Amino acid sequence: MRKPLDRHVLWSLLSEKSDFWTEVDVVEVTGSTNADLAAAAKHGAGEGRVLIAESQTQGRGRLDRQWTSPAGAGLTMSFLLRPTARREQWGTLSLATAVALEETLRAVCGVHAKLKWPNDALIEDRKVCGILAQVEGSAVIIGVGLNVSLTEEELPVPEATSLRLAGATTLDREEIAASFLAHFAAVYRSWEERGPASAIERWRRNSATIGRHVAVSFPNGRKLSGRAVGIDADGCLKIDPGDGAVETVAAGDIVHLRPQD
Repeated sequence: MRKPLDRHVLWSLLSEKSDFWTEVDVVEVTGSTNADLAAAAKHGAGEGRVLIAESQTQGRGRLDRQWTSPAGAGLTMSFLLRPTARREQWGTLSLATAVALEETLRAVCGVHAKLKWPNDALIEDRKVCGILAQVEGSAVIIGVGLNVSLTEEELPVPEATSLRLAGATTLDREEIAASFLAHFAAVYRSWEERGPASAIERWRRNSATIGRHVAVSFPNGRKLSGRAVGIDADGCLKIDPGDGAVETVAAGDIVHLRPQD
C-alpha cells in the first residue's frame, strides 16, 4: 500500500522553504490538474496555486497523448503562474521547470537526470518526468508528471522509468514535492527579474538532446532529421540537417536517434 500524500505535511515543509506559493490542494482523483487550474484561471485565480492529484482520469501530455500512473505512485501536479515578462518569453517556462526538476532530483534524491527538448526529464534515456505548459489568458499553467515509486511492471511504456528504479535515495513524495516547488519558485523569480538566459544556460548544460541526431515531426506533418546543435535565447532548438542551413525549431515532436538510425 502506498501512503497518500499528506497535504498538511507538504504545506508545512513548503512553507519553511518558500513564501511564493499561496495555496496547495491535494485531491484523490480528478480528470486533469491542468484543466482544473485552467478553469480556475478563467475565473481569476491568482498566481501561486498548486493542485496535486493522486490519480488522473484524463491526464494528457504533449500532442494530447494520454498520461497515466497508478494512484499514489507518482507526483501529478499543476501550478498557476501569471508572468509579467513579455509573452514571447513564456515558451521558456517549460525549460525553467525542467531545470528546477533536474536540480531538485540531484539534490534530494541523488539521481542524475538529463533534459530532452522541449519538456521531458530522462534517466539513462528513459523518461521519468513529463512537463506540459499551457496558456490560459494572462496565466500559464505548468503540469508536471513525475514517476516516483512505479515498478517495472507498472510503467506505462518500456521507454519510461521511475525514481525507485533509478535507485533514488528517497521516495518521500512530500519532501520531493516541497523541494521542487520551492526550487522552481526561486528559478521563476530569477526568470521574471532577469529574463530566461540563466535557465536556458542551465538547461543547455544538462541537455540530453544537444549533440544528438534527432528526428522532428512538425504539427503540419513535415519531417526533419539532423543533429541538434544548440538552443537559442527563446528556447528554440537549432538543428543542422547536414545538407542545408541550420533550422530553428519552435515546436515539434522530437525523437532521439541511435547512431544506426
